[in-house]
Amino acid sequence: MNVLRIEADLLDSNVFVATENDVCVIVDAGASLEKIKQVVGEKKVVGVLLTHAHYDHCYYAQDYAKEFSCKIYCSKNAREYLENSVYNYSEGHFKVEGFSEFIFLDCEGKLSFDGIKVSYTQLGGHSLADMIFKIENDVFVGDLLIGRDIGRLDLYGGSKEGMKSSLDYLIKLDFETIHSGHGEDNSKDSQIKVMKLWQKFLNR
Repeated sequence: MNVLRIEADLLDSNVFVATENDVCVIVDAGASLEKIKQVVGEKKVVGVLLTHAHYDHCYYAQDYAKEFSCKIYCSKNAREYLENSVYNYSEGHFKVEGFSEFIFLDCEGKLSFDGIKVSYTQLGGHSLADMIFKIENDVFVGDLLIGRDIGRLDLYGGSKEGMKSSLDYLIKLDFETIHSGHGEDNSKDSQIKVMKLWQKFLNR
């Protein structure tokens, strides 16, 4: 599988295009449709996965779904963020009014798209709708981890306890590469010390 990272237009968030043969899924949706179309090219887009529902990660999701005739997959807790510009921090610029393109996911499970197999798990700490997606040895964590930092805990639905649980889960999870909502990709080996240091800090 090949994963391309696109630095998005909104708050320098990341969008990822994960491709197997000529089929791909898009993770998060902060980059304009035109930018994504340039990256996707002739590949078949089979789904849009949202790691959470702050506006810089979901703003263009419906544009992608309409252009590529696919569905948007996210936590069932994402709906209240998507329909409320206060909770998604867009300052009144973004809210979803029709949800026909959305498929809301329960706490954990698996998806299969034309040869791309995805497992997902509901976590928390940065928001109530934090969901990680694992494809082969790659894990997409949204804003739970950002480089050597963790996502903000002071936004709506964020919590110290939720972040502690998420770090516990990620430390035990078997993967090789971690793709964050902002910044560069990292290996699990390089992030283990970071996650354990944050665990200690949050347990104080």
